[in-house]
Amino acid sequence: MKKNLLGLDMVGMSAWFEEIGEKPFRAKQLIRWIHKFQETDFAAMTDLSKSLREKLVEIAEIRPPKVKADKTAQDGTRKWLLDLGDNNSVEMVFIPTDTRGTLCISSQVGCKLKCPSCATGQNGFKRDMTSDEIIGQLWVANQRLGATPNGDRIIDNVVFMGMGEPLLNLDNTIAAIRIMMDDNAYGLSRRKVTVSTCGIIPGMDRLREECPVALAISLHAANNTLRNKLVPINKKYPLKPLMAACSRYLDNTPKHHVTFEYILIDGLNDQPSDAIELIELVKDVSCKFNLIPFNPFPGSEYKRPRMEKVRNFADHLMKADYVATIRKTRGEEIAAACGQLAGELDK
Repeated sequence: MKKNLLGLDMVGMSAWFEEIGEKPFRAKQLIRWIHKFQETDFAAMTDLSKSLREKLVEIAEIRPPKVKADKTAQDGTRKWLLDLGDNNSVEMVFIPTDTRGTLCISSQVGCKLKCPSCATGQNGFKRDMTSDEIIGQLWVANQRLGATPNGDRIIDNVVFMGMGEPLLNLDNTIAAIRIMMDDNAYGLSRRKVTVSTCGIIPGMDRLREECPVALAISLHAANNTLRNKLVPINKKYPLKPLMAACSRYLDNTPKHHVTFEYILIDGLNDQPSDAIELIELVKDVSCKFNLIPFNPFPGSEYKRPRMEKVRNFADHLMKADYVATIRKTRGEEIAAACGQLAGELDK
């Protein structure tokens, strides 16, 4: 089987070239061709010797995921369904605004954590995505959006907020992030890559040491009783040690704050008393809040609160001097909103 070079970061690519008896400095050239120029044909890589190009054709390939479906919402949000080639599919979403283009990517086929407010978790878990499948999402999106090496950057913000828990697939996630930040590839800064987690503390600590990009925590509740229901992994990693892990992460984080994502569910966690409890919980963590009105999906028992309640919740946080933004629902009619990605896993 040919080696897919798409998911190799600089360290991995250099090591592979040594394995095949070639100079490690070729890694930089290959990464530039693959990611900056989006070239998949070794014959077109003109700064490589003819003999090396012929060798690469025999033993390697550059194989991105195949696009199975491509949908665009009225607000410009675009969702792709990617075929991973083993009867598994994942979804990614591009969200354009006037100031930036954000790509929301997946890290697993399905999810093990079974959070009841998320469609992905309700479909079960199939497998981890490989590093080439993770970075392949950015590769495919850039190609589909018409990005060029010398043109303006279309995707300038990548968030691991799609399908799966990235910190339960950390080796492949870190390899993909390193390619994203490589100046020979996509050149994104640490501030422009955000990993969202339900609170896998060992993964947070490792990410902090090896690749401290921006961090978001799917919080959704301010006490363990409710969070055990909304985020079942809380039973293993409860709130007090999670807050301590957030504080540790800030030692290396590029943004000097953690973003707490909080899905507001009607009648469950959207009361003023919940906001007060939340303020007390995070008082020792430098943070901001991203409030997300619940996005319905088939089979869910939860409902979205009225916007008046959402704004009132945000006001309580802002009066306590916290930044609290309300996430605008994007792409809902194509099931591309937060918590709606399911990947058509059973189709």
